[in-house]
Amino acid sequence: MSASGSSVVVGILALQGAFVEHEAALRRLNLNKKLDIVLVRTPEELERCHALIIPGGESTTIALLAKLSGLLDPLRKFVAEKPVWGTCAGAILLAQTVENTKKGGQEVLGGMSISIARNGWGSQVESFEADLTVNGLTNPETPFQGVFIRAPVVASLSPSLLPPALASPDHSNEPKIFVALRQGNHFLTTFHPELTQDDRFHEYFIRECVIPRGAINNHANGNASQGS
Repeated sequence: MSASGSSVVVGILALQGAFVEHEAALRRLNLNKKLDIVLVRTPEELERCHALIIPGGESTTIALLAKLSGLLDPLRKFVAEKPVWGTCAGAILLAQTVENTKKGGQEVLGGMSISIARNGWGSQVESFEADLTVNGLTNPETPFQGVFIRAPVVASLSPSLLPPALASPDHSNEPKIFVALRQGNHFLTTFHPELTQDDRFHEYFIRECVIPRGAINNHANGNASQGS
């Protein structure tokens, strides 16, 4: 399936979590490309998609429901081939390994060369909001209000994921400062852009990761954003 036609089909994994909010954000976008949005609950619905968003929620619950729905292996295949954005719990699922897992461990989809720690900023009562500096967004001079709810943190990552200006020992030794990472056409945010009315991260994912499908197999170059 190619995204070069008249419309792009973007799926949102709709097993648990904030999938309705992601759908609303995508519908607000004003793009030159027509978006068709699919709430994905079956392998057949996933097969229709050019790209996928995995929402925030509870990562172990999403993984369990995916397994029960026969979606776990199709999702892993999808992640290996197509653009995917994970927010909060979705970011956990895109990691190679997960720290602070519940008893029984954590199923992951992989796709990004990082280790991530669940609830890295603390419990629900320690949730917070923070202004983020994000050069890749439209109107980058305007801070993005990041909503961190029991948010994971990046525990370790390859320095090759960072732009040269950030790939210093000072930065790579403190990976939790990175709250948005891109690796090829895979993208994660450890916070919840879908819980704001600011749709610039959704616009970025479609513009930079989904539409330029020629880069789909290039997973070598990374970009990162820091919380301020």
